[in-house]
Amino acid sequence: MKITDIKVTTVTVPLEAPLRHSNGAHWGRFVRTVIELETDEGITGLGEMGGGGESAELAFAGLKPYLLGHDPFELERMRFAICNPTASLYNNRTQLHAALEFACLDIMGKKLGVPVHDLLGGRVREGVPFASYLFFRYPDPATGRGEVRTAEQLVAEAKALKAKHGFTAHKLKGGVFPPDYELACFRALAAAVPGDGVRYDPNGVLTPDQAIEFGRAIEDLRNDYLEDPTYGLAAMRRVREKVRMPLATNTVVVNFEQLAANIRDPAVDVILLDTTFWGGIRPCIKAAGICEAFGLGVAVHSSGELGIQLATMLHLGAVVPNLGFAADAHYHHLTDDIIEGGKFAYKDGAIAVPRAPGLGVTLDREKLGKYAELYKSLGGYPYDRDPARPGWYPLVPNADYADPARADRPSLKTK
Repeated sequence: MKITDIKVTTVTVPLEAPLRHSNGAHWGRFVRTVIELETDEGITGLGEMGGGGESAELAFAGLKPYLLGHDPFELERMRFAICNPTASLYNNRTQLHAALEFACLDIMGKKLGVPVHDLLGGRVREGVPFASYLFFRYPDPATGRGEVRTAEQLVAEAKALKAKHGFTAHKLKGGVFPPDYELACFRALAAAVPGDGVRYDPNGVLTPDQAIEFGRAIEDLRNDYLEDPTYGLAAMRRVREKVRMPLATNTVVVNFEQLAANIRDPAVDVILLDTTFWGGIRPCIKAAGICEAFGLGVAVHSSGELGIQLATMLHLGAVVPNLGFAADAHYHHLTDDIIEGGKFAYKDGAIAVPRAPGLGVTLDREKLGKYAELYKSLGGYPYDRDPARPGWYPLVPNADYADPARADRPSLKTK
């Protein structure tokens, strides 16, 4: 079997409301790049990558000479052709490679008539549990609904998601408002869901001292872990020595060199494995095996997925025996998807692992076209900018936080 072509489509799919984070915001939608790898046997594999537009499409087009004539079963050869470690100093293609690996695994599964998890050792669970992923949110400009700015709004959103989807773990994305304000919000969240696990993630914007203070102030809660409270392995190590809860990361351990450094001199207890950031499903499984050997926890991380990448997260979660925590997913914030049958459904806080051959998802051509046209109409948006704070950008550590007293309703126009 040989790869004969690659097709690339940028889409933008609406969210219920704009999601705020420490660097800026998701401006009411996700922008994603969908790839289709075609073969000489008529089998097409699907992949997905965050971001999109002309730059992403050109980047994938630039890899076409590497792909044409390549056997999609030869994944290690493709890895070194695209992600040679020394060449990657000049052209880091990790996330491009991830999307291509997804598509090749999809092709392999379809060719053999088996789901991807059967190619990766077989599933050890039927469904993957997820946490509610709570954000401070601007209201939707069209409806005025969806704002999460106060502790009361945060609690109401968490209770609604728990009632709708059955979540028993809850993650708050912080780093938006001053730490003391977010501490009060987080404690209100924990009090509203007694018996459930909670986790806080300010995206590394706190100083080590602030992170220690915050961590000590929540030690009485049922914390799954404290995620990236400060930035860097050395800073995380200092926090880890001073607080009584596991620390987790998806920012400072995202490759094998960093994982080795963390094992030699521990700074992080739980590695959040992202099928995009690590370059594919297979590297995540390899990392999970190393974590198992050294007694580190693992969970599945979210980078703002549509259904194709969510399927990769489900197959990863299905085969990793040492998956000790509910996964992250932005997915419940989406209003729609580009796969046939609509969005994956949650049941009792989990999503069933796909059983059809390959990744187990099929493109809805009508939806793909609809959201490709929407992207052409709206364009992209700057993920690292806040639409209500023009000219602002954070330092790390940050000291210039948004004002929680401001009930902003920013315009999301980028054209």
